[in-house]
Formats: sequence, C-alpha cells, structure tokens
Amino acid sequence: MAMTDPIGDMIARIRNGQHARLSEVTVPASRFRGEVLEVLKREGFIRDFATTEIRPGIGEIRIELKYHEGDPVIREISRISRPGRRVYSKIKELNKVYNGLGISILSTPRGVMSDAEARDANVGGEVLCRVF
Repeated sequence: MAMTDPIGDMIARIRNGQHARLSEVTVPASRFRGEVLEVLKREGFIRDFATTEIRPGIGEIRIELKYHEGDPVIREISRISRPGRRVYSKIKELNKVYNGLGISILSTPRGVMSDAEARDANVGGEVLCRVF
C-alpha cells in the first residue's frame, strides 16, 4: 500500500522513538527524507543518519536520535504542510519558531533548507515542519 505522507510518517517515528527513549529509529529510504534529515543533522537535532540497502531497490534510513542529559534534544516536532493542506510562505512572512530557538524546515526551489538558510538565500517555499 502506498504511503500518502512519507515526511509525516518519518516525523511520527522520530517523535515516538524519542518518547520511548530509543537510540535509533528506521524509516524507508528516499532522497527527500534524506534531505530533511540532513537539515536536522546540520542544525544539531539528530546525531547522524545512514542509508542502507536491504534488497535491490529497497533501502532504509537509520536515524540516530540525540539526547542531552537524558532528555531528547527535539522537544517538539510537528508537520505543518500536509497532503490535504499545503502551506507555502514567503520568506518575509515566515515567523520564527520560539523566538529563534527552533527551526522551520522549508522545501524551496533551491532545495530543502532551514528557515535561517532560506532567509540568507532570500527564498520562500513550502513549510514542511517545525522543530524545537
């Protein structure tokens, strides 16, 4: 059966894994998920991720979750733009998350990037999720 919201599924797995205090979670592999995870890694919300191939053409991504003094680094992660309701934002209209302590992840014409990188590049796009 086809998955209708792969990014929402990945976010739910990360949230559930941190709630269960797991050291790592796995998600089905895709290039778009890898780009979102690259932003999370650059911003320091996950430790690392690696793609492995389980059989030809089918892969999975292992995400190493990050904890600080026993508490998850990601306190809140939520999906903003969903398949039923896409949310687009110009960069000047994009609000900061928790006064700059969190990030928004955007899918822009220049690739997937955080809100700070999008402000530097002066480009807006689809708001995928918010992380704090």
